[in-house]
Amino acid sequence: MPLPSPLSRFRGCLLGGAAGDALGTPVEQLSHAEICRQFGPDGLTGCAPACGRPGRITDGTQLSLFTAEGLIRGWVRLRLHRQTSYTGVTANAYLRWLATQGLTSVTIREPQTDAPGWLVSRFGLHQQRNPDHTCLHALQTMPYLGAPASNDSKDCGGVMRSAPAGLFVWRLRGQAGLQDALTLGTGLAALTHGHPTGAVSGGALAMLILALADGASLPQALDATLAWLPLADGHQEVLAALQHARTLAHSALPPPEAIAALGHGHVAEEALAIAMYCALVAKDFAHGVLLAVNHDGNSGATGAITGNLLGTLLGEAAIPESWLAPLELRSVLAEIAGDLHTFADWDIGPAPAQAALTSRISRKYPGI
Repeated sequence: MPLPSPLSRFRGCLLGGAAGDALGTPVEQLSHAEICRQFGPDGLTGCAPACGRPGRITDGTQLSLFTAEGLIRGWVRLRLHRQTSYTGVTANAYLRWLATQGLTSVTIREPQTDAPGWLVSRFGLHQQRNPDHTCLHALQTMPYLGAPASNDSKDCGGVMRSAPAGLFVWRLRGQAGLQDALTLGTGLAALTHGHPTGAVSGGALAMLILALADGASLPQALDATLAWLPLADGHQEVLAALQHARTLAHSALPPPEAIAALGHGHVAEEALAIAMYCALVAKDFAHGVLLAVNHDGNSGATGAITGNLLGTLLGEAAIPESWLAPLELRSVLAEIAGDLHTFADWDIGPAPAQAALTSRISRKYPGI
């Protein structure tokens, strides 16, 4: 089988994450025993209804889209204004997401209404899917754009939206690498999750995605991530969880028992470790994601992160069409994945010859 193209990996990452999110959401409040009673002895084997129909995404995928948008807008700002803050511009993107939930910041005067761009106008994003209260409160009370959260949360909401950071840094190859992915992913997760483990888990996923986009195998990507993680303050729980996942993947322990040994996935390092284990032992995309959603814990988060990992590794074609066909915002996910793949080639700037493209890109991705 030929290796997937870079564009296929980018689309696989975002579409795979959304598909895993949509697959796991209907069962994330159920125990494994309850899943098997409802769906049969093999558990969930395909799309099931959630929020009215199959294929519905949650706030985690919504925020992944705004993460990608914020990073691209940060790059546009750099090209046009010669300075940027990727965490600050992406924080502004998160405030636009907050507005889609019917809320606004109590400390920052409606920055989300300035130069809205294209993404926030997509009706499908203006849906409340039981959003994470940690994210809502952190964004409502953020004192300035880019400020890290003052809470002590390490729930999985931060890591669940971090995959686009790895794709973004990969596209800057030659200018950025694994340490940059670690710093960026950690900084973005820290916008809403103040516990070091909650933030560093985002950096770890960004490194894994970067390595996979570059053609590494899963064991190679994990080895590289484990080597760079100690550069981050507060990395210890994330490092231990990923090492535990690797050990269990090499053991004879049946997957349900191995997943249970890694936790429930409600906190960041557990969600990342369960996803890493499922990806390592997966026979294919569907097998890995189904392992990640058929357990006692947070099936939506673990399904999404496993989908990010395997989608990047295997490419878009590995995702079952029966999972993609009902997927909410499929075309939006594919479009922003394509823009993440091409943005570094956009010749925008102040020169007259650049004016037409600069105007078009600035309308879609204003540098703010």
